[in-house]
Amino acid sequence: MGEIGPAAREFIQTLQSAGQTYWQVLPLGPTGYADSPYQALSTFAGNPMLISFDDLIEDGLLKPEELRDFPCFTTKKVDYGPVLSFRQQILDKVCACFSRRASATLKAAFKDFCTAEQEWLDDYALFVSLKEHYELRPWVEWDAEYVTRDPAALKAFAKTHASQLKRARLRQFLFDRQWRALREFAKEHGVQFIGDIPIFVAHDSADVWANQDLFYLDESGQPTVVAGVPPDYFSATGQLWGNPLYKWDLHQETGYAWWLKRMKHMVRLVDIVRIDHFRGFEAYWEVPGDEDTAMNGKWVKGPGHDFFNAMKNTFGDIPVIAEDLGVITPDVDQLRDDFELPGMRILQFSFSDDLEPLMQPEGFPENCVVYTGTHDNDTTWGWYHRQAGVNNTESEEAIEGEKHRVRVAVGTNGDQIHWDLIALAMRLKPHTAIVPLQDVMGLGTEARMNVPGRMDGNWAWRFESADIRPEDMRRLRETTEWAGRI
Repeated sequence: MGEIGPAAREFIQTLQSAGQTYWQVLPLGPTGYADSPYQALSTFAGNPMLISFDDLIEDGLLKPEELRDFPCFTTKKVDYGPVLSFRQQILDKVCACFSRRASATLKAAFKDFCTAEQEWLDDYALFVSLKEHYELRPWVEWDAEYVTRDPAALKAFAKTHASQLKRARLRQFLFDRQWRALREFAKEHGVQFIGDIPIFVAHDSADVWANQDLFYLDESGQPTVVAGVPPDYFSATGQLWGNPLYKWDLHQETGYAWWLKRMKHMVRLVDIVRIDHFRGFEAYWEVPGDEDTAMNGKWVKGPGHDFFNAMKNTFGDIPVIAEDLGVITPDVDQLRDDFELPGMRILQFSFSDDLEPLMQPEGFPENCVVYTGTHDNDTTWGWYHRQAGVNNTESEEAIEGEKHRVRVAVGTNGDQIHWDLIALAMRLKPHTAIVPLQDVMGLGTEARMNVPGRMDGNWAWRFESADIRPEDMRRLRETTEWAGRI
């Protein structure tokens, strides 16, 4: 499933040679339900499954012979179950041997990390250790004293499970150490990271368990209302995300302290933060907790300007990209523009026959980020070559009409539509252009990352370094130069 070691450093060098200055990544947290990075076990923790075994060997924490029996997995899709199981076994060994293998410098760094990150790390270590104790069941299914966070019960559990808590902290320390090294390597090679912070957090997470008063929950810990979006392009019944919703009035009373800690943590990890579902700060779609779809929801006002004033007072120029896709109103546009935040424009959404000029490619503003597509879209090749059918409610006439408008707009016959749209993104007015790697590689629907609303089969696409053809990276650099974006 990839690592943040030598292969990631090699990819950074590939980006540099291709004239690229940004690497946008999905949320980095430890994944839970359905392996989705948008349903993480913690918004502060890193995903320990991305820890590089090569770098652990370099640090003397892992012996090469301990990887001798590590299986060879398929290279085109991540088979999460067995991959996670085997990786956890290796990391358990590393943690068990840390005290005798780590250098004095590493031990001191671990101690400093635990002190610096204590505010979230202690709750996270307790949460994942309890979750392991209860065979990965959601926290609302634990014994009552742990659900309600009885101090005496938690203290007793921590004492009797000290080794598990230390293991959880060690994994976070190793992830943090390697990620910081990767970011420094990227900086040396002229590449910055764009991170991703979901507006909502998973119900089964350390964040909700440790801060239950900040969310709409009943006495058993179940959410009374949940997040989603109404019916849209992606789904006729909307998307029922299931995340608990914030009690924004309580967040406001604290000066948005929890959110400011969250953002401070993010800007330590990345250079720019994409806030997923930005429109939820102006108004969000609230669905009763017992609904099966998102259809019977309602719009509820969010914290709006007050929230971003707190952000601005803390960070000055807010290092944020506002993901402003979906049902966008003038009030959402106003909130984004009042704080001069760049929004997003997606080329795959820009060739319908009923779009206003500002949503058509030539009307994109300078202060935005243009994408050919995102992780929620099909690849450009797959999108262009889609057909009407069982999995597509569009008519053949509508699809062909859109294809015609694409060909007219970029002067193409569609044979290399991925490069046509990459070149279009590069030459348009937005100050930043980002393309999915699948588009650079010219891949089809088989390489799609996520289908919104689908419960399984997502997040599994992967590639090997050998899959990236030198001629594609040369063309990416030439296209970037031609557009004046080097």
